[in-house]
This record gives sequence, C-alpha cells and structure tokens, in this order.
Amino acid sequence: MSRNNPRWGAPRIHGELLKLGIEITEPTVAKYMVRHRNPPSQTWRTFLENHVKSMVSVDFFTVPTIGFQILYVFLVLAHDRRRILHFGVTAHPTAEWTAQQLREAFPWDSAPRYLLRDRDRIFGEDFVDQVKALGIKQVLSAPRSPWQRAYVERLIGSIRRECLDHVIVFGERTLHRTLASYASYYHNWRTHLSLGKDAPKSRRIQASAEGKVVEIREVGGLHHHYERRAA
Repeated sequence: MSRNNPRWGAPRIHGELLKLGIEITEPTVAKYMVRHRNPPSQTWRTFLENHVKSMVSVDFFTVPTIGFQILYVFLVLAHDRRRILHFGVTAHPTAEWTAQQLREAFPWDSAPRYLLRDRDRIFGEDFVDQVKALGIKQVLSAPRSPWQRAYVERLIGSIRRECLDHVIVFGERTLHRTLASYASYYHNWRTHLSLGKDAPKSRRIQASAEGKVVEIREVGGLHHHYERRAA
C-alpha cells in the first residue's frame, strides 16, 4: 500500500488498514513504510494519464516530394481519443504560420488546458504568445526524449507506414489531399488497441441481421473498411 501510494502518510495507511479489519498500530505502520529518497511526485506517465482529456500534442514531420522539395506537416493531436484536431502543410514553416495553425485548430472556446510539445526552435515567440492568448499552459518535453510525446510520435509513425511510404508526393496540394483522405479513414474506421479496439469516432457493433459484410476502399485503395449493408 505504501509502495503504490507514495504520497500517503502513516495515518492514512493506518486508517485504510483499520477499514480492512487489520488491527495494527500507527507507529508500526510508520516503521514498515517504504522510504523514498526524494519527495514523492507523479511520474511523467501519471501526469499524461491524469490530464489525458485536457491535453493535446503538437509536432512537425517532414515529407520529401518527387522534385526533392521538403514539405513540413504540422499536427495537433487530442490525447483522449487520439483524434487529429488539425493538420497543415507548408514548405516554409515560419513562427507566424505555426501560430495561425494553432488558431485554426482551436476556434472559439475549444482550447485545451495543456499543450505538449518539444523544444524545436520553430515554435518561436509568435507561437508562444498565441498559446498564452488562448489560455493554454505549455508542457515542454525533455531534450531528446520522444517517448515523452509518445502519442503524437506514434501517430506520425502510423501516417508514414500506412500512407506516405506508399504514395508519390508532387506538392503541397497533393500531400494535403492525401493526408485528408487518411485522416478520414483514421477517425472513422481505424481501430486502436489503446481505445479498446475502437476507432477515434466510436464505431457501433453491427448485428449479423443488418446485412452482408461489404468491403469499401479507403485512401485510394491502401486500406479498406468493412461494414454490414442490406442487400
């Protein structure tokens, strides 16, 4: 009990034990408690889990075109249902452009409480000022620690493996159209282990009486989704 709840003191643990019918004195509880070298604090994973419904992650990744141009994709991911809230494509990712993407991602009063990002210099003063103006608190990951942004890093990996590694990108419009098609498939049909094998937009279970299982192409045939339809 002491190991699993490092912030609990002897009185609280003693009270829990009494409620469980375990007769023991408080000094005895204090004697056998786990000793922590540092003041107890939540781990990074605990922080993410505690604030999963009020946190988003943002990140950039690059995509080469057939003409050897480098395009930049800006992603905004909601942690709770792994939803892609917004993405933008540009060849020139200035701080002003990035701040504008943030405004488009959170119109009106839809801004989250926390925004998780890395320490890339592309997030300049304009971006920081826009975050503050929206009332969002920034949480910066440690240098060279992509595991602290695991959700958005995993999404980027999925986009590459399941989509971009199989298409030729000609320019910004092509890339934006391809990502929009993948995002639609991702939200409506792609299942996630972390969501109990459900999609970001929850899919209902169809009964066999609803019809025959049909296959429907997604993302230009790279993927398919399956649903029951009446004959």
